Amino acid sequence: MKKKKLLRGIGVLILCLALLPMTVLAAEADAEYIPNLYATFWALVPPIVAIVLALITKEVYSSLFIGILVGGLFYSGFSFEGTLTHIFNGGFVAVLSDSYNVGILIFLVILGAMVSLMNRAGGSAAFGHYAKEKIKTRAGAQLATVALGVLIFIDDYFNCLTVGSVMKPVTDEHKVSRAKLAYLIDATAAPVCIIAPISSWAAAVSGFVEGEDGFSIFIRAIPYNFYAILTIIMMIAMVLMKVDFGPMKNHEANALKGDLFSTGKDTVEKKEEAVNPKGKVIDLLIPIVMLIVCCVIGMIYTGGFFDGAGFVEAFSNSDASVGLALGSICAMILTIIIYLIRRVLSFKECMNCLPDGFKAMVPAILILTFAWTLKAMTDSLGAAVFVADAVQKSAGGFMNFLPAIIFIVACFLAFSTGTSWGTFGILIPIVVNVFMNSNPQLMIISISACMAGAVCGDHCSPISDTTIMASAGAQCDHVNHVSTQLPYVIVVAVISFVTYIVAGFAQNAWISLPVGIVLLLAALAVIKNMSGEKASQ
Repeated sequence: MKKKKLLRGIGVLILCLALLPMTVLAAEADAEYIPNLYATFWALVPPIVAIVLALITKEVYSSLFIGILVGGLFYSGFSFEGTLTHIFNGGFVAVLSDSYNVGILIFLVILGAMVSLMNRAGGSAAFGHYAKEKIKTRAGAQLATVALGVLIFIDDYFNCLTVGSVMKPVTDEHKVSRAKLAYLIDATAAPVCIIAPISSWAAAVSGFVEGEDGFSIFIRAIPYNFYAILTIIMMIAMVLMKVDFGPMKNHEANALKGDLFSTGKDTVEKKEEAVNPKGKVIDLLIPIVMLIVCCVIGMIYTGGFFDGAGFVEAFSNSDASVGLALGSICAMILTIIIYLIRRVLSFKECMNCLPDGFKAMVPAILILTFAWTLKAMTDSLGAAVFVADAVQKSAGGFMNFLPAIIFIVACFLAFSTGTSWGTFGILIPIVVNVFMNSNPQLMIISISACMAGAVCGDHCSPISDTTIMASAGAQCDHVNHVSTQLPYVIVVAVISFVTYIVAGFAQNAWISLPVGIVLLLAALAVIKNMSGEKASQ
C-alpha cells in the first residue's frame, strides 16, 4: 500500500511538472493575445454602432450595450465564451475597479447628495426667487448660465453639475428648455476648461507634451484653440441674436408653451417637495463656494502643493479624480454642519438626502459605466493605434493643411471613443515628433488643433462622460441633449476647420481667429434669415 501511494504521488508530481510548461505557455499566449481585427477600421465600428443606434432608437442603455457586445465579439473572434469573458472581465469589472473611475463615481454621488441637500434646505428655491427679481428676461437667464459656466473653469465634471444645480430654477422660471440648458452647460464645460491655464485639462495636456515645456506650449496654443473660442462666442451671439435651429428650435418653442422637456417625462419635476420656508440664498451660495474652495484645495493637495510644489505645478501634477472626491466630501460635511447650526434641516433630514442624491445620479452612473466599458472594448481592438498610424502616414505631404486634418481626425476619434484626454494622449506626441525640429509654430497650431478637435468630438458624442454629466446637471433626457446639440456643434466645427486651413498658411492667430469669428457671425445671420423665411411660408 505504501509503495502504491508513493508511486501514485510520484506520478502526480511528474504530471504536474509536465503540465507546468504548458500552463506557462498558455498564460503567455493569453497575455500576448492580439485579435485579428486589431488596429483596423473595424476597431471603430463598436462605438459607431452604439452612437447610431442611440440616435435612431432614442434609447441609450441598450444602444451602448449592443456596441459593447459588438466590441466583445470582434475581440474574441466571435467566440461565445471569449466574448462574455472579455465584456465582463476586460470591460465592466475592469472599469469599475479602476481607481480614477471610482473617484469620479464618488464625486458624482456626493454632488447628487449636495444638490439634494440644497433643494431640501430651500436654498435653490430661494436663489430662484432672488434671480427672478434680478434677471428679467430669457436672454438674461441664458447669459447668466454662460457667465457662471465660464467662471467655473477648474474641471468639466464639476462645471456641469454645479452650473446645472444653480441655474435650473432660473432657466425654468424663464421657460428655457432643459435641452438648451444642457447645451449651455456642456458648451461651457470642456471648451472653457481647455483654454483655462489653471484647470485639470491644462494639467492633462501639459503631461502629454514630452520633451518640451508642456505648460508653456499650452499657453501659446490658447489663441489657436478655435473651436473652444468660437463655441463661447456662438453661445453669446445666439442668445443676443435670438437664433435657434434644428431640433433645439422645437424644444424652445415647446418650453415657451410650458413643456420644458419635450418628452412628456416631466413627472420628476411634479413630484418635487414643498419649499422649505427657512431656506435663504446663502443656503445655496455657501455650499457652492465651499465646494469650489474644497475642490481646488483637494486638487492642489494631490499635486503636492502642501509638500512644497508651486500652485501651477501642483495643478499640473494633480489627480482630478482624487482631488474632486476629497473636496466634495469635505464640502458636503461642512454643508451638513452649517445646516444643522442654522437649524434649516434636522440631522435625519440631512441623512435622508444621501440616498436621494444617489438615486438622482443612477442614470448618469449607468451611462458612464456603459460608456467606459465601450471605450475599453475599443481600446482592446487597437483603435488608437489605427488612428495614430493613419495620421503619421499622412503627415508628410500636407504640412500646411495638417492642422485642419488633425482637427478632423481628433473630432472623429473623440466622437467615436467619447474621450478627449485619450485623444490628446494619442495625437499630441505624434504632432510633437513631426514638427519639433522643423516648424515649432506649426507644432503649436497643430497641438491646438488636436485639443480643439478632441473637445469638439467629445462635445457631441453620446458616450462622452462630459456630455453625460451635462445631461445629468440639467436633468435632461440624454438622447434629446445629444440630438439638439449636434447641429450647433457641426456649425462651429465646420467654421473651425476652415479657420485651421487659414492658420496653417498664415501661422498667425490674429489673422486666422478674426476670419473664424466673421464666418461664424455670418453663418448665424444666414441661419436666422433662412429660419425666418421658413416660418413665414
